Amino acid sequence: MSRKSDLQSRNDIARFVNAFYQRLLADQQLAPIFTDVAGITLDEHKPLIIDYWEKLLLGGNAYRRHTMNIHRAVHSKRPLSEDDFKRWLALYTQTMDELYEGPLAERAKLIANTIADNMQASL
Repeated sequence: MSRKSDLQSRNDIARFVNAFYQRLLADQQLAPIFTDVAGITLDEHKPLIIDYWEKLLLGGNAYRRHTMNIHRAVHSKRPLSEDDFKRWLALYTQTMDELYEGPLAERAKLIANTIADNMQASL
């Protein structure tokens, strides 16, 4: 039985983000929000998300966007529901738990939970 490692580098975050978006874009509830409503292009979107999580977890400084304004714009096109946030968080947690374990992985899940709660309350 091999023990999973903790998040330690940008490469680890990229591995997580790639797996998470693969799962998210296969999800019938969430995929249309990302592809149809937000109109993300994965090649452009994933590096930004990697920068974002690197900033939050490892202290990187490449991410400089305002996440609330981006999500407000999506919400104005198609309201994001409590179920959407719960589903996003469930997929996030499931992906993290499958790939990593340790203090930083736990911190990532805690931050994701806080982000989902704050965003939902703000929208």
